[in-house]
Amino acid sequence: MLKTALIVGVGGFLGSISRYLLSQYVDKKIETIFPFGTFSVNILGCLLLGALYAFAEKENVLTSDLRLLLTVGFCGSFTTFSTFAYEKLQLIDQGEWMIFSVYAISSITLGILATIGGGALVKLL
Repeated sequence: MLKTALIVGVGGFLGSISRYLLSQYVDKKIETIFPFGTFSVNILGCLLLGALYAFAEKENVLTSDLRLLLTVGFCGSFTTFSTFAYEKLQLIDQGEWMIFSVYAISSITLGILATIGGGALVKLL
């Protein structure tokens, strides 16, 4: 159990740092009220998660430890539902109902499509 927790923790450490750096980079490149930093990491994380699961099933090369590190650890901490929820509340507080709606609907829809797309891409290769 300790080994599993450490594996997930290492993945989480790497995922959260990657999320922070990429989100900051995107937010600096695209200055707008729309939270593109969080949006981009969440969609990319969904794509990656779908691809990893499909790759693990197709190739059967990921050990259970590596699969935990990459999916639960890395992808789990790379994507961020709590920041997504907080940013939606900020948009509501600012009266930005249209941006709130676009952000919420597009994040959920594109997240699901990206997960499916990541899996489909791996299956095609």
